[in-house]
Amino acid sequence: MSRVNENYLKLPGSYLFSTIGRKVREYSETHPEKKIIRLGIGDVTQPLAPAIIEALHSAVDEMAKPETFRGYAPDLGYEFLRNAIAKNDYQARGCQIAADEIFVSDGAKSDSANIQEVFSADSRIAVCDPVYPVYVDSNVMAGRAGDYDAAKQIWSNVIYMPCTAENGFAPEFPMETPDLIYLCFPNNPTGAAITKAQLQDWVDYANKCGAVIIYDAAYEAYISEENIPHSIYECEGARTCAIELRSFSKNAGFTGVRLGFTVIPKELKCGEVSLHSLWARRHGTKYNGAPYIVQRAGEAVYSEAGKAQLKAQVAYYMNNARYIYQGLKEVGYTVSGGVNAPYIWLKAPNGMTSWEFFDCLLERVNVVGTPGSGFGPHGETYFRLTAFGSYENTVEAVERIKSLQL
Repeated sequence: MSRVNENYLKLPGSYLFSTIGRKVREYSETHPEKKIIRLGIGDVTQPLAPAIIEALHSAVDEMAKPETFRGYAPDLGYEFLRNAIAKNDYQARGCQIAADEIFVSDGAKSDSANIQEVFSADSRIAVCDPVYPVYVDSNVMAGRAGDYDAAKQIWSNVIYMPCTAENGFAPEFPMETPDLIYLCFPNNPTGAAITKAQLQDWVDYANKCGAVIIYDAAYEAYISEENIPHSIYECEGARTCAIELRSFSKNAGFTGVRLGFTVIPKELKCGEVSLHSLWARRHGTKYNGAPYIVQRAGEAVYSEAGKAQLKAQVAYYMNNARYIYQGLKEVGYTVSGGVNAPYIWLKAPNGMTSWEFFDCLLERVNVVGTPGSGFGPHGETYFRLTAFGSYENTVEAVERIKSLQL
């Protein structure tokens, strides 16, 4: 008789954004006349940049000719893309990352969920709280998280590192010693960032205790302040303790195209075992590579035209972030984020829970955001809004929220 992986049965409810989608869909079905503005899921709205579209068209034309047709991609990704990544994202910032330490994939979400497979089942993980749900959920599925306490909304074998207003939404070193440490900066959901000195402290800590940092840098393109690192490899010693995840979704609008990559330096080991070789084995066994046309589009991100066009696109979204931040602050909301990340993190008013505020916004002013409790227990009473809408919808959404007079 076949049996299911019972760890899946431990997961409470559905995935956060699936729940949001269901609630919005149900409301829309009963109120079809209402215009709903979505500032919840972090999906981009601006079209792909011209340089990227041109590269896609050119690559599609190549696929129509026998002499330029491409089949399976190389395990790590095409060399032209990995070279462009290494040169522009790392070597240009003084980070000694080689092309063969870069693994191209279909996105950072997939890699952030799959990377745990190369570690032992009894590894202890440490996560920021609140945190992107995939980090914890993927470890639950692997049987690594222990049992769920519904009253406290925590897992028994997960080490939570509270990120609160008091510590600037930046984690402090945990009391227990972890094996794996998940860090995301600029942060989703809080929009917080940490300085290079703070990140160096985490690198030193990980090297001292023998932990591996899984560093999600999906939002590095939105950094505006000089002292904020774009990569963990800007820190001394990171090559022996850190894996970095990157995405083309938020910096280049590839949410519907799908492309990302993971960096694993060859010096990074667990005991005597190279994590680079383990991930290469996993990658080659379970993945056939991102499409050729998509990797050519990724290469165009690093062209001079691509860089200029994407810089303008990032500025567009960050203008939205400033509008949300300033507009809500003007009417008394407690807000943060929006400086180095496209997320605004706000306190729900009048003692509301995060889901009560979600329902209030949806039903009274038809605006969708993300309840903070969906990111962990310390996200309760907070709420996330994204800057990825159009400017016109962003302005209208802020005016609607301001009209609530809560």
